[in-house]
Amino acid sequence: MNELEIKGQMAKSASAFLAVASEADKNRALLAMADAIYDNTDYIIKINGGDIAAAKEIGLAEGFIDRLTLTKQRIGAISNGIRQVAELPDPVGTYVSRTKRPNGLEIDKVRVPLGVIGIIYESRPNVTADAAALCLKSGNAVILRGGKESIGTNLALVGIMQEALIKEGFPKGCINLVEDTSRETATALMRLNKYLDVIIPRGGAGLIRSVVENATVPAIETGTGNCHVFVDKYADLSMARDIVINAKTSRPSVCNAEEKLLVHCDIAERFLPAMLKSLHEYGVTVVGDQTVCGLDPEAAPAAEEDWYTEYLDLKIGIKVVDSIEDAIAHINKYGTRHSEAIVTENIPNSTKFLKEVDAAAVYVNASTRFTDGFEFGFGAEIGISTQKIHARGPMGLTELTTTKYLIHGNGQIRE
Repeated sequence: MNELEIKGQMAKSASAFLAVASEADKNRALLAMADAIYDNTDYIIKINGGDIAAAKEIGLAEGFIDRLTLTKQRIGAISNGIRQVAELPDPVGTYVSRTKRPNGLEIDKVRVPLGVIGIIYESRPNVTADAAALCLKSGNAVILRGGKESIGTNLALVGIMQEALIKEGFPKGCINLVEDTSRETATALMRLNKYLDVIIPRGGAGLIRSVVENATVPAIETGTGNCHVFVDKYADLSMARDIVINAKTSRPSVCNAEEKLLVHCDIAERFLPAMLKSLHEYGVTVVGDQTVCGLDPEAAPAAEEDWYTEYLDLKIGIKVVDSIEDAIAHINKYGTRHSEAIVTENIPNSTKFLKEVDAAAVYVNASTRFTDGFEFGFGAEIGISTQKIHARGPMGLTELTTTKYLIHGNGQIRE
């Protein structure tokens, strides 16, 4: 019996246990997991150091290494995130609707777990804990498959969480990690219909495309973030500068970071020189259109491919547009339907942008960096869905459930 078959059986069995576990018991298990991770901070950092050293040795990009790295502060945040999930309302068993038909049938629609969730992700080991916590609270077993670069850290985290669960009377199979990080095993997991109810990719464009193309298990696509900020001609330029700097530089390696800046032509010459200077001060490389290159001798001409690219680095593409209509058209053509922002003091323009931009999260006068489960009050997130079915945007507990109809009668038969 291969590893996936074993993990699949364990997860399926555990999902039956979790489906009927009480909210109090699940919360107790989550708090035990959070405590165990915090208590093992030094051990986790030591193991993570090995993964980081190996990543540096093979020359992986700084942005990738940043996503891989766990510090004492980040581990504390992971532990606190699990505690926050424990504090959230349990969606399982809640009523979506209750109706009574003329024939006396009482029809209740309630939330129930999806069952077994598979998650394929890359270098961010915090996903291991976030996903495990969210799946457990929503009554789902999980099979995790992280990247080979973080396998040591993931094994440590899962081992710690499993040990905590067992002490609380929960089956080990609630949280499973695929230890074989080969591409073949990843593809096999995408086709594990016998055990998985849904699969969720979380990572770069290549990983997401692979799941979409290869999975036979139903997939929820969590998209890449080619996010834009559009500075309208009615913008507060000081506010715009602060938003652009935050969205681009606060953590450039994440999917909600700004990748493109669009500027209305009427304010380009007033806004861009100071904006470009600030970006360079933060170490940001600029590619741009002809106007941008004319204003910035350090900027390189943007190729068509640049407008589609999620850099995940201190790099930005800048384009001057003639109107809000042009900005919206550009975003809807090149964006990834993740997070988009407008900076403007004009209410009709902000309303137009909110209505016409096709994205999971659309902002007025705020940084795209807020598209996050913690910031939206979900405690954590399983990913940010860019699809339009079932779940869209940051996916919290509710998005990890489905519905069931419960029908009560007193002898009704259909004519």
